[in-house]
Amino acid sequence: MTSTIPIRASNFAPLEELPARCGDCADGEQLGFEFSFAYQPIVDLDAGSIYAHEALVRGPAGEGAMSVLSQVNEANRYRFDQSCRVKAIKGAVQLGLTEKLSINFLPNAVYRPEACIRTTLAAARAHGFPIENIIFETTEGERVGDGAWYAQVMAEYQRIGFLTAIDDFGAGYAGLNLLSQFQPDLVKLDMELIRGIDTHKARQIIVTSTVRMCRELGVLVIAEGIETVGEMEFLRSTGVSLMQGYLFARPSFQSLVTAEAIPYLQR
Repeated sequence: MTSTIPIRASNFAPLEELPARCGDCADGEQLGFEFSFAYQPIVDLDAGSIYAHEALVRGPAGEGAMSVLSQVNEANRYRFDQSCRVKAIKGAVQLGLTEKLSINFLPNAVYRPEACIRTTLAAARAHGFPIENIIFETTEGERVGDGAWYAQVMAEYQRIGFLTAIDDFGAGYAGLNLLSQFQPDLVKLDMELIRGIDTHKARQIIVTSTVRMCRELGVLVIAEGIETVGEMEFLRSTGVSLMQGYLFARPSFQSLVTAEAIPYLQR
């Protein structure tokens, strides 16, 4: 049985007590391979606007994510994670992003959250991007050896001022346990739960119950992988207004989709 570590800010040293620089962070660009980002909007149907853009890893010429992720290994995982944060923020600012920015991170690449976050804070300051507009998301399916450690990392990010999200919620077996230890700002429902939900009774019951549970916990729900009007309309009927998927926009390589380009935000 895995022991539970109490989740509290005092488990970590205050930021002002940490060294000014971390050598590995400073070397974050030295990976031996190049990568870039595509940005996909997360829409808010109630507000008729874009809530955030998720930064999705791509090859330098727009190649798929696996062309990059296949080059990540134990030796470069930390540098890659740090470099992703810097590049995503820098690229978003250069594109004029004013909404929130969602960045995927690798919890297994974090050895001390209050130290590893320095690179992100420095990038946000350098490019004038508010840290309260940065969402750190990680998948429930990410192989985390210690769920309590995962919860502590996310809790520390929240304490510093970032938003947090559990991606692919419902895809694995640890989701409810994680939610009991730590309540993120956002939960992203796994797209397999969303697929064909307007005609699938079991999925409807599971998602409706999950949405109700998250609402009671004060957690916002994002439905991702929306591809049909039927899926969108059913989810709206459950009270979900934050959505992401091809129905609204595909990931846009090195560019941002505007709200004006998404018909479902013009109603």
